[in-house]
Amino acid sequence: MKYIEQLLKGNKPVNLWLYLPFPLFFVGLMFLNWIGTKMLHQSTSEIIRANIELYGKNINFLMTVGPMIFMLLMLLAWVLGVQKQSFISLTTSRSKIDFKRIGVSFGIWSLCIIAMFIFQYISNPGNFEFNLKFFPFLGFLVIAIILIPLQVAFEEYFLRGYLMQAIGLASKSRFVALIITSLLFGLLHLANPEVEKLGYSIMIYYIGAGFLLGIMTLMDEGIELALGFHAANNLIGALLVTSNWTAFQTNSIFLDLTPVEEGSSAADLLIQVGILFPLLLLLYSRIYKWNDWKSRLFGKVLTPKP
Repeated sequence: MKYIEQLLKGNKPVNLWLYLPFPLFFVGLMFLNWIGTKMLHQSTSEIIRANIELYGKNINFLMTVGPMIFMLLMLLAWVLGVQKQSFISLTTSRSKIDFKRIGVSFGIWSLCIIAMFIFQYISNPGNFEFNLKFFPFLGFLVIAIILIPLQVAFEEYFLRGYLMQAIGLASKSRFVALIITSLLFGLLHLANPEVEKLGYSIMIYYIGAGFLLGIMTLMDEGIELALGFHAANNLIGALLVTSNWTAFQTNSIFLDLTPVEEGSSAADLLIQVGILFPLLLLLYSRIYKWNDWKSRLFGKVLTPKP
């Protein structure tokens, strides 16, 4: 049985109305948070800067990712307790979760991140400052190793799991599920300070990453590869290099001092999304012997006849 069709496992009836409350609750919270920010007449960057001055970078990081941990617990309680869906069927079409897939995906993208950083550092060493402070970094390392995988898990289980399965079943289209969840992934990052500093061109990356993760999920019939990629992207990135204007401002090893106007241009983003991401998908397709791309990405979701 394919990943989206996991909802039909055991020929149990699926009440699609039960898939509305949690997304409405989450979107409502995001909207209230946005309204609150507007009422304070402060940018996201200013709020983050004020929190860092008051509490320090590690506590600010806890405040940033903490709500996502709460939302993960809420989501799992709803899915497992109310909708009675198994955790494995929310994760994969396989009989058990493939942790090796998570590790392989994490390792491959971690190497890519480190390689890209080395290239940037060699090209423009003056744009980076060695920022390692042992004890603050050690504290952040412990926090990050625990919390970032949980933050990533919420985004993946909510978008590539919960919503992709529900939208796929409701629309009977794998492609509709891919389109909607990928666009939502981008929109969830709309309030990030990166958008404020770099402009809406950064959405090329966020939406492109959403499509990458969605294609991984549909082609591999599970979210293990997406979990590994996303965890590497957030964890290794936060530990290795951050700046004073991104969503994650952490006690990282390096500080990126690149002037904002010299940051990621639309062309740079298109190269990453249009070249690097497809190459990554090609590599995964060779490793896991993906085939029948048309059916897996554009095919109908098969539901039993009444």
